[in-house]
Amino acid sequence: MTAPDQLSGPIPWEQTTAIVLAQQPSVPSPDKDPGGQQEDFGKSSPLGLLILVLFFIAVFFLVRSMNKHLKKVPASFDKPTATEPTTGDDDGKKD
Repeated sequence: MTAPDQLSGPIPWEQTTAIVLAQQPSVPSPDKDPGGQQEDFGKSSPLGLLILVLFFIAVFFLVRSMNKHLKKVPASFDKPTATEPTTGDDDGKKD
């Protein structure tokens, strides 16, 4: 097996996993941003609060509209039973 620094051409597929697993994890330097966790990490802005309040207002109006529409829905979707027996003619004309 060859050392990773001696490889100059394309790496064969069988050796790819071994080379990736043998690499040392890189340690971030303290002067760079370590994943966005500086002094402002975890703080929200007033814009985020405004967006959240707008979402709550939108949900309130959507629920109110849904309740109005649901009150119009009949209790059952079953067809009412006919008092007159049907003859099988569906043209809507009576004899």
